[in-house]
Amino acid sequence: MFRLIVGLGNPGREYERTRHNVGFMVLDKLAARSGANWRTEKEWKAEVAAAEGVVYCKPSSFMNLSGGPVNAVARFYKTGPAETLVVYDDLALPLGKLRLRTGGSAGGHNGMASIIERLGTPTVPRLRIGIGAAVPGGMVGHVLGRFSPEEAPELEAALDRAVSAIEFAQNNGLPAAMNQFN
Repeated sequence: MFRLIVGLGNPGREYERTRHNVGFMVLDKLAARSGANWRTEKEWKAEVAAAEGVVYCKPSSFMNLSGGPVNAVARFYKTGPAETLVVYDDLALPLGKLRLRTGGSAGGHNGMASIIERLGTPTVPRLRIGIGAAVPGGMVGHVLGRFSPEEAPELEAALDRAVSAIEFAQNNGLPAAMNQFN
């Protein structure tokens, strides 16, 4: 069903395992399960891996500029928006909650807004992963912060559920996955 699966995050060691990088974490698990190896594509500003007819993409631009790399990879592989799944964090959802959608607004997520702008449509399937709400005035610190040790088990369970949701969607379609995992 999906020929391109994109995980959003920020590049660099200082952002590894931060809340904003849950999309990267899910893609790393998917690629590992399928035996795909990551390679850097500087021309596209992305890391890509491929297995079983699916291309995995982690933009290496910063989050707010994700649309450029995603558009470049999608154009190269001739993948339309409906064949693309974007995986990213959502602070409006409780930690670990999953939400699959066929499209919609960016909901305040700048990475998704960039993708919608560059692909020219809000009809881009997505999987949002809850990272919990920030305290008032603390959004940037929250999304760029790491999960606490107490949150680690819930995070790992959410990442595993996200991988299962994607695999289920690939085999049974997005509507069935939405019914099963939302």
